[in-house]
Order: sequence, then structure tokens, then C-alpha cells
Amino acid sequence: MDDCFTAAATGDMPTYQIRAPTAALPQGVVMAASPGSLHSPQQLAEEATRKRELRLMKNREAARECRRKKKEYVKCLENRVAVLENQNKTLIEELKALKDLYCHKVE
Repeated sequence: MDDCFTAAATGDMPTYQIRAPTAALPQGVVMAASPGSLHSPQQLAEEATRKRELRLMKNREAARECRRKKKEYVKCLENRVAVLENQNKTLIEELKALKDLYCHKVE
């Protein structure tokens, strides 16, 4: 079986040919992806440590951003409360003035 796939090159990219294997591997034989992908236990531990530190760093940055957004949101709410309190105070004074005006007209 000689199936062949050819990718035409564009620009300065080379052309690759991929051929299907002509015979199956004997049972129990496993092909490694590449010799460089085999790691010692120490390399695996270092990689795990590096990934953990990267994850922790990203998490710290995300937490910092979350706290910043929460602070901004709370500040907006506090400003809104102040505006609404002033508006409420003004409306209460206006209501009081209208009640006084109404009471004086009724008398």
C-alpha cells in the first residue's frame, strides 16, 4: 500500500511527503513520537513545577484584575448612593414645602 500525500509549497515553505506505513508494527511494539520527547523523571518534575508556577502566576493576575474591577464597581455604587441620597433629600424638602403650601391654602 503506497498512499502518498504531497503538500504543495508556497513561498519559501518546503514540500512534504507523508507516506502510510507499508506494514503494521508487531504486537506490543509502540512507536515514540520523537527521541526528544522522552523525558527523565527530573525533567517531568521540572515541567510540572514550571506549569504550576505559570498557572499560579496567571491566577494571581486574574485575582488582581478581579479585585480591581470589584473596587471600581463598589466605587460606582457608592457614587450612585450619594446621588440618590441627595435626590431623596431634595424630594423630601420639596414634599415638605408643598405640604406647608397646601396647609396654608386650606386654612
